[in-house]
Amino acid sequence: MSDRPVFHTLALDCPDPRALAAFYADLLGYAVTADSDDDWVTITGPGPQLSFQLAPDHVPPTWPKNDVPQQAHVDFFVTDIAAAHQRVLALGGLAIDPVEPPAPSPPRGFRVYADPAGHPFCLCRPTRNAW
Repeated sequence: MSDRPVFHTLALDCPDPRALAAFYADLLGYAVTADSDDDWVTITGPGPQLSFQLAPDHVPPTWPKNDVPQQAHVDFFVTDIAAAHQRVLALGGLAIDPVEPPAPSPPRGFRVYADPAGHPFCLCRPTRNAW
């Protein structure tokens, strides 16, 4: 093994790890791991895994107002931003910037959303070197 770190997991604090894991598992087509419990839930799929850690006093970010900073965010590549937008909303996510539905081929290459616990994330059009 090399001494170079390899990206493995992004963990998000949240008030309900199972619910937030279900949101991202549905969004990404991932599965909840068998060793998950009420305090720590992990989902796995074709990319790096995501974990969700119980934080009963979690305060959702208020980005872009910055009353409570965004803390972290994740970017996801999608080939059809308009279809992914509808999927995010159907799963309980919230459009933040912009809030209106995207055109079929929007000129801007990303859109900002919040998951059900308030964490911002972006849906991004892939760059040439991304895949």
